[in-house]
Amino acid sequence: MTSTAKPKPFLSIEGVAKRYSRGGVTSEVLKGIDLTVEKGEYISIIGHSGCGKSTLLNIVAGLTDATTGVILLEDKVVDAPGPDRGVVFQNHSLLPWLTVYENVALAVDKVFGRTKSASERREWVMKNLELVHMGHARDKRPSEISGGMKQRVGIARALAMEPKILLLDEPFGALDALTRAHLQDQVMQIQANLGTTVMMITHDVDEAVLLSDRIVMLTNGPSAGIGEILSVPLPRPRDRIRLATDPTYLRCRQSVLKFLYERNRFVEAA
Repeated sequence: MTSTAKPKPFLSIEGVAKRYSRGGVTSEVLKGIDLTVEKGEYISIIGHSGCGKSTLLNIVAGLTDATTGVILLEDKVVDAPGPDRGVVFQNHSLLPWLTVYENVALAVDKVFGRTKSASERREWVMKNLELVHMGHARDKRPSEISGGMKQRVGIARALAMEPKILLLDEPFGALDALTRAHLQDQVMQIQANLGTTVMMITHDVDEAVLLSDRIVMLTNGPSAGIGEILSVPLPRPRDRIRLATDPTYLRCRQSVLKFLYERNRFVEAA
């Protein structure tokens, strides 16, 4: 009788907790976070303000150390930032004195300076700008383009590093509704084309259901943990107009709302 070893998860978050100490007082933001993510999955993390969503993402990004627990990406410990994790923040974080092309080229040169020729790097920068429909603005500076366009450049820069996982921290939060919808559709298309693994922080229920394969719902802090994980069994590609009346979409949406506003009602500090 032969036994087959269970394949290891692409990303594994094991027993992660985060505590801060200041002036002799210790506060626990996250406690006992256990989560596995498979390659090619789109995972959203949702919860009320202050529950530690961004802290968790920063730990996966290697920007913040976990107090206890470990992050494993393809069975390798994550303990520092690296190009295998592309991060896009709500604030685009573009360098204002560089052009759109130069902002992306900076990352490409850093990651591929020794493995791609100058001409290959130029071609790779443009390929990623075209992927987010920003090739036409290659010579513009951030001050000359809209907020949505800046976010597209930020996504292009992250993808240009060929990361194993794309980490999005409320990437559409500062955008108007129409721009947000357009960019969501672009991200869905990119993920479908590239098979990118995505972990996204959001506070928007509709966004989470539209984009995700699974939604991870965090309990209120302090000591926030995973309260529930919801699978979103909607076929892809997804059309937001058709989904508006889709029973599965509405059921998933209701489940997240019920968790956030009934089981884990936000209590504002007095």
